[in-house]
Amino acid sequence: MKLMTIQGYPAVIAYDPEIKLFRGEFLGLNGGADFYAKDLDALREEGELSLKVFLDACAEDGVKPRKSTSSELSLHLDPAVHEAAVMAAAAQGQNLDQWAADAIRQAVMTVS
Repeated sequence: MKLMTIQGYPAVIAYDPEIKLFRGEFLGLNGGADFYAKDLDALREEGELSLKVFLDACAEDGVKPRKSTSSELSLHLDPAVHEAAVMAAAAQGQNLDQWAADAIRQAVMTVS
């Protein structure tokens, strides 16, 4: 899966071999907005249309298009992984929250 950004809105892209089409689905929206096409250029065009319809509907209904997110994250880890993460954080002079936030930030930057 790859990401495509259309007008600042990220969409995850995957190929569906059963229907022989690329499928895009916008992430972080207050509703569903997906789109399909045979090639990536057409997929971008379909994505722009799908996003426009979605944004127009949000404006008409007075709804914010993006989901709101909190700053809290809860993870369930294997105890050995948790212990190793605590040690890695301590080795860098950080608590686990700081260390995990930095690790996630670095991972996200490599994907963008």
